[in-house]
Amino acid sequence: MRTLALLFLVANLGFTATAAGKPNIVYILADDLGYNDLGCFGQEQLKTPHIDALAARGMRLTRHYSGSTVCAPSRCVLMTGKHTGNATVRGNGRVLLKPDDIIIPQKLKEVGYATGCFGKWGIGHPPERDEPNRFGFDEFYGYVNMFHAHNFYPEFLIRNGEIEKLNNVLDDPWYLKDDYGLGEPKEGAGVAKIKNDYAPHFITKEALSFIDENAQNPFFLYFALNMPHTNNEAGREPYLNGMEVPGYGEFADEDWPDPEKGFAEMMRIVDDYVGQLVAKLDEHELSENTLIVFSSDNGPHEEGQHLAEFFDSNGHLRGMKRDLFDGGIRVPTIATWPGKIAPGSESDVLSGFQDMFPTFAEVAGFDIPEQLDGVSLIPTLLGKPDEQTHHDFLYWEFLEKGGRKAVTTTKWKAVQLDTLKPDPAPTLLFDLENDPSEMTDVASDHPDVVQKMERWIKESHTPPAP
Repeated sequence: MRTLALLFLVANLGFTATAAGKPNIVYILADDLGYNDLGCFGQEQLKTPHIDALAARGMRLTRHYSGSTVCAPSRCVLMTGKHTGNATVRGNGRVLLKPDDIIIPQKLKEVGYATGCFGKWGIGHPPERDEPNRFGFDEFYGYVNMFHAHNFYPEFLIRNGEIEKLNNVLDDPWYLKDDYGLGEPKEGAGVAKIKNDYAPHFITKEALSFIDENAQNPFFLYFALNMPHTNNEAGREPYLNGMEVPGYGEFADEDWPDPEKGFAEMMRIVDDYVGQLVAKLDEHELSENTLIVFSSDNGPHEEGQHLAEFFDSNGHLRGMKRDLFDGGIRVPTIATWPGKIAPGSESDVLSGFQDMFPTFAEVAGFDIPEQLDGVSLIPTLLGKPDEQTHHDFLYWEFLEKGGRKAVTTTKWKAVQLDTLKPDPAPTLLFDLENDPSEMTDVASDHPDVVQKMERWIKESHTPPAP
């Protein structure tokens, strides 16, 4: 019955029911890009004209949240539609998707979509090289291991489970044990001493080729950049600059530290890639039949000698990557679909990564798995807010830095720190309507709200699967 209902809704929305006419879906995921890093979200120093044009063609989602505050669990929430209280991968430690986990590309394949992932997979550690293919991607090219994705000049990339060599050579000392004490090498991570092939350029070329090859069929393109993330290893001595780019371009003569020149150039490159992708869709006259979503996996980083405050990457928001304050999880998000999404529109509907699964289900006409934590955002995107199902709250838990949990509504935000310690800190409460920067803890003034938020936090956590 659910499948019939979805197909009926798809028909009513004007989508073609046959596989050949289904809308394409393109999801662009930046890595460690802050809420204020885009011109269309307030960035004043750096220019992002192609991404700004994307926003002008569609909708800005101003209260959209990532799945987590670091990459692996955030990507898990995106792909599974389950928040970190229910998802398999809840941190960057040693855990992988379970064989019975169902993710977006698997369901899209069932209804006739070609599926391609290009860039950074990074869901859990340590993944097998063919994991993206085993979980539904017809084509994969890029980094499977998240530590490998630190390196912008790696010795190889992975194509459908197989190593494909690049013309780079690593500096010998950098096959290091990982930062989480797991006692395993970071495959492919390190710093290149011979730098010829810039991996993001190769990855983008493959993503564009995927569009060429599937222009006559419905496709799902997951373009998962590893930018503007840093090369963590290159941020250490003796290198001290993890923002690896082929050159500083127009920023070479700026009176900035080299890592900030590198960050600025990375942002220019990300924007250029988005422009290339949109141009490719336009070339094949696919734009009106393609939903594009652009977002970031978490808030801005301070790694590789880059400082988030240099370009005011988090704007008015408190916190950054690894925080559960809004600066660590509230991400700039854009949805574009000419003829369906009103140009230049904006929505502050409370939403998150878990909503992409049911949203894409409504677009493509497939039956969603049981027990997802998301809701479809199609009513909001199509300008029908009265039909939108709303979250009572969004929830996160994070296992690093002593343990952290958070829950937010449209008005209230509760944050718990040191949740893994014997004596966790008291729950913090913020009134986001009057204090969007989360500067004043008002827990003592609203004990009834704290009690409700603490109950939601408790109810949202399920023990991780063994």
